[in-house]
Amino acid sequence: MSRDQNYENFEVRGEVPQARFGHTITLVNKTKAILFGGATGDTGKYSITGDTYSLDLLSKTFTRIEATGTSPTPRAAHASTAVDSLQMVIYGGATGGGSLASDDLFLLDIRNGERSATWMIVPVVGITPGRRYGHTLAFSKPNLIIFAGNTGSETINDVWTLNVERSPFAWAKVEVTTSPPARVYHSSALCSTGSASGMMVTFGGRAIDQSALNDSWGLRKHRDGRWDWVKAPYKASMTPTHRYQHTTLFIDSLMVVVGGRTNTVGESVPLEVYDTESSEWFRFNSVLRFRHTCIALDSALFVHGGFEHETPNVPTGKMLKIETSRLFKENTILAPKGKSSPKPEPRPLPPAPEEKKSTISVVSNTPDRGNPLQNIFINHLLRPTEWNTPANARFGFRREHIFALTEECENILKSQPMVLRLRAPIKIFGDIHGQYADLMRFFDLYGSPSEEKKAGGDLEGFDYLFLGDFVDRGSHSLETICLLMALKCKYPDHIHLIRGNHEDKWINNAFGLSDECQVRLGEDPNDPKSVFARINRMFEYLPLAAVIEDKVICLHGGIGSSLETVDQIDALPRPLEVIHEVSNDLQQLVVDILWSDPTDSDMEIGIQPNVIRDPNGTGNIVKFGPDRVKDFLAHNGLSLIIRAHECVMDGFERFAGGDLITVFSATDYCGRHKNAGAVLFFKKNLEIKPKLIYPVDNPYGSNWIETEESLKKRPPTPPRWRNTDNRKKSYE
Repeated sequence: MSRDQNYENFEVRGEVPQARFGHTITLVNKTKAILFGGATGDTGKYSITGDTYSLDLLSKTFTRIEATGTSPTPRAAHASTAVDSLQMVIYGGATGGGSLASDDLFLLDIRNGERSATWMIVPVVGITPGRRYGHTLAFSKPNLIIFAGNTGSETINDVWTLNVERSPFAWAKVEVTTSPPARVYHSSALCSTGSASGMMVTFGGRAIDQSALNDSWGLRKHRDGRWDWVKAPYKASMTPTHRYQHTTLFIDSLMVVVGGRTNTVGESVPLEVYDTESSEWFRFNSVLRFRHTCIALDSALFVHGGFEHETPNVPTGKMLKIETSRLFKENTILAPKGKSSPKPEPRPLPPAPEEKKSTISVVSNTPDRGNPLQNIFINHLLRPTEWNTPANARFGFRREHIFALTEECENILKSQPMVLRLRAPIKIFGDIHGQYADLMRFFDLYGSPSEEKKAGGDLEGFDYLFLGDFVDRGSHSLETICLLMALKCKYPDHIHLIRGNHEDKWINNAFGLSDECQVRLGEDPNDPKSVFARINRMFEYLPLAAVIEDKVICLHGGIGSSLETVDQIDALPRPLEVIHEVSNDLQQLVVDILWSDPTDSDMEIGIQPNVIRDPNGTGNIVKFGPDRVKDFLAHNGLSLIIRAHECVMDGFERFAGGDLITVFSATDYCGRHKNAGAVLFFKKNLEIKPKLIYPVDNPYGSNWIETEESLKKRPPTPPRWRNTDNRKKSYE
């Protein structure tokens, strides 16, 4: 013990972090805390870190966390807070060299243990508080609150909140009539008991003129939605020390201020306590640290890192324990209150749209599957009865969120085979082509890929298979592909995606996706770091086929001239780039699977030229006759081929005496053909039932290729009835 027996060394073991300053330690449950970031070395030559550790206060053990997902960049002088048990968020900070961290909100989830920890960027729409350091972040349910800091050019005093019960998440700037002076390196803590309960209380900091502050302000929200600041009154008997780079915590209704420094170099800075009930300050000799961090467990405070006043240029790695019950025992006013205030029940971050009043939680311990990123995409996009985004509207998710979702989806695809083996019952969708309104209509009328039965979800009864061509032509390719990726990530064994000919950078660069990314994301699709490029890299890992119940093969185009066995597809390498100027058998096989069509009728057998898709007569894209279909099925022990790729007027069409079915899900293809769309219900007894939707007036825009001149350059493939004189109706 030292300094009047007021604190003691807290000896830790395990993977002990390097000495550092400007980091955070956040209590995420009763006995576990998370350390993130900070700077190591001395102030003349320091290194910014981005490492993460957990600390078990009972066993005194640090464990280094190697989390998956999108991790924050290394940073110091950032801010963090817990939002639920075993989960926390961080925002802002400095990255060194005068640069600041991004304005993303990062979430760490360790509910499944340190070995399964996950970082992610919380999807936020609209404006943000912007880049800053030396600010504070608190959670007063249901709001995250950011206050003040420095933008790199000025010290500020703005307040931003994010209501975690509204989706999509959005920051809102709080407008108040009276505000605390601008400051940086201050502290904020949430009071949970007494007259200040529910208030975020801010203390001290460094002002615009570099002077240290000693004022306290409480931020509260009224029932009518107004926010206001209240300056804390001080009794004249004692005023607190002006300080910055300190920490504050609440123990019961007592605000405890630990460490920091003043405008006088080397000045001893006491531990001070403010009683929010009596407005009195009390002073104690204790820890002398600054740029440290602090957490509380019951009546004990734990101080980690920072600089000691005796060595202000070299950070310490020591952890100290301050037992406030011992510290306050001689004080008749504080002693009865020197117990840790009960933490309020944390509010999870539910992403469900407010209008639906969903109870799905993004960062709670509810049984809802999936991680926060998946859930927010799904809850924002899977809204069959409410979706109404106009064409060309700014896409509601930031590039970073799409990157993280795409990476997660790609990792799942890598773990699955090139030919999926699936079971019935299952729904099979044909081309969607960015016609998101049609997809929502199918989900509204015939059930959606959700576990919410009351909302029309039928995922407990059906898997879902999508046969490619998710993008291009239609005006909402981003909604389509992002929802499908999110569903694939959340339900990897129930949502199945296979590749179409438009899941190809050479095709979707010309037929819509590229244009949409440029207009709706404001990016250059030619940039290798663009969303357009990242999604196309993911496309190269999509499977090319699925076999259902060992009887039915599903692929996008067909069997062409070269596909003889399912094993040929299984053997294809990934990542797989489609080569259109075919020079070997493997390239021809891929083109056959993605591009070939059945002949125009059962009367045309063998391999025929595909004049529509191959106007130059290269012979790479062909049509295959009913004899090829029957031979392929017999050779592989299969009974049926289901494919997409062609617009058919009734939404589905049979070929080869019923041994092949074409399904097409986009209605009124390119706004020209007035065709129906279909989804196939493949039942457990192998019965197939088509469900149809018909063209409707689309107020949200139909496609990116609307002018006659554009259609001449990029014409849609004509529906099969235009190529077939003696075609039988699909129901005959």
